[in-house]
Amino acid sequence: MSDFTPPTKDQLLAIRVNAGIEELAAAERFAAAEPELVEAIAEGIGQFAAGEWAPLNRVGDLQGAKLENGVVRLPDGFAEAYKDYVEQGWNAIAGPVEFGGQGLPFTLACTVLENLGSANMAFTLLPILSVGAIEALAHHGSDAQKATYLPKLVDGAWSGTMNLTEPQAGSDVGALRSSAEPITEGEHAGKYRIAGQKIYITWGDHELAENIIHLVLARLPGAPEGSRGISLFVVPKYHVNADGSLGERNDLRAVSLEHKLGINASPTCVMSFGDNGECIGELVGAENRGLAAMFTMMNNARINVGNQGVQIGERATQQALAYARDRVQSARAGAADRSPVAIIEHPDVRRMLLRMMTLTQGARALLYYTAGQVDRGTLGSANSAARAEVLVPLLKAWGTDVGVEIASIGVQVHGGMGFIEETGAAQHYRDARIAPIYEGTNGIQSADLVTRKLALEGGAALDGLIEDIIAGSAADPTLAALAQDCADIVAWMRDTASLDDRLAASVPFCTMLAVATAGWQLARQRDAIAAGGNDGAMPTKPAVVEFFLDRIVPEARGLKASAVAGAASLYEVSTAALVG
Repeated sequence: MSDFTPPTKDQLLAIRVNAGIEELAAAERFAAAEPELVEAIAEGIGQFAAGEWAPLNRVGDLQGAKLENGVVRLPDGFAEAYKDYVEQGWNAIAGPVEFGGQGLPFTLACTVLENLGSANMAFTLLPILSVGAIEALAHHGSDAQKATYLPKLVDGAWSGTMNLTEPQAGSDVGALRSSAEPITEGEHAGKYRIAGQKIYITWGDHELAENIIHLVLARLPGAPEGSRGISLFVVPKYHVNADGSLGERNDLRAVSLEHKLGINASPTCVMSFGDNGECIGELVGAENRGLAAMFTMMNNARINVGNQGVQIGERATQQALAYARDRVQSARAGAADRSPVAIIEHPDVRRMLLRMMTLTQGARALLYYTAGQVDRGTLGSANSAARAEVLVPLLKAWGTDVGVEIASIGVQVHGGMGFIEETGAAQHYRDARIAPIYEGTNGIQSADLVTRKLALEGGAALDGLIEDIIAGSAADPTLAALAQDCADIVAWMRDTASLDDRLAASVPFCTMLAVATAGWQLARQRDAIAAGGNDGAMPTKPAVVEFFLDRIVPEARGLKASAVAGAASLYEVSTAALVG
């Protein structure tokens, strides 16, 4: 199924209520984000995504990316669709104005990516990585680097990548071995020769963009061991001449493409740098401070990966609803009329569909609340910046977990046909499964929450979020109770738990806090609709919120016992006995 209907009404509601776009537009920096423009962007990108990227979703899955004679080939139609995307200016929505961007809130960039990703998740990984590269260079690049690379990255003519992982290192970035040797003479004096291999590089090579700007982590000679000795380098596929034109190809190449479970149209590359000793790169930021610079890019990417849970959730839900409406099978239980009915009328199918819809809208509310806090941080609010830091692991972990769950339920709604590739339900599940893994596994996100984020701002950042949820949930006692459960776990972590105990508790606690935050934001949507007398615009919202409070929140509360169980039981069986 290739049909995709943009969920514009729900997006605009989340942009208004959860991101607080009107408050953002009151600031001079975001003054252009007036209601008419916001609505035009949401509607315009929805139409573009549905018309040009959605029809390529199945094509991309079937044809996939291929490496042929050293060149990465993309499925039919991708080149034209990317060209249209760039020419229409969608890549530049939140880009810096001084480098050709529109300077609009990050919130609206999330709307662009949400629609594109619902239409075609694999394709949308290309602009996601470029957005991250823009962030990293804008914050840490020199003036010359910004002038050289940002204008073309912002308009989308060039794309960007993030090169961290190496075969021997995995998630332990501090174990990387790629090297950077200073060049002291010749035309490249002041630059570096980069050598090494990186794996799992999303859109590491392709022909859609004129140039690819690789951000690469490597070690300088004599650098300290571990993560303290990592530097960041910008390494273009093609050298850039002084006048901005493209020069010769740099000494880098994709040596293979990974054969994956899903996102087949996205070329996941094994990249080799410096096979001939002439891969030239420039240092970004200070020596041995590369990981901090890369995390600017990674934090952005984690929000956008959390967005992917919303994207797949929306697409899988739409497909399941359409199938359940049209698939006639069996009479309704207990009905006097024994005529078969559409399966949407059967209680358990209705339960599954409402769960899909509710989790998708809950994740969307959390996405736009996070984006709004990022934008407030950009405007100078330290409290909002800290709030965003706490929200990122919640969105990335829970958002992608529910994306997988929703896609799996979508297969179930289709029954046996869901297990058949031709219906397309299986593709959503295969595509979604990577999201809890990349940009830091969800276990790493949860560990970050109970270590660094637990102590952020002396604990005030996390405590403040929980306090705000409790204060905002007076009308929803089950939600307030869940938030109080989270507060109890935080107190236990700080007062009693060992580090192992906290890490053992991290995943259930992350889920609990994410559900509490998403539920709070959904309730804000419900209340905003009621206060505005606009119930007819979103007739399903009250039912969605009720379902979330009655079913999703109690499930999350049930995780408390697991969270405070401690780590001892994890190690009662020795490793030798476990692997036996």
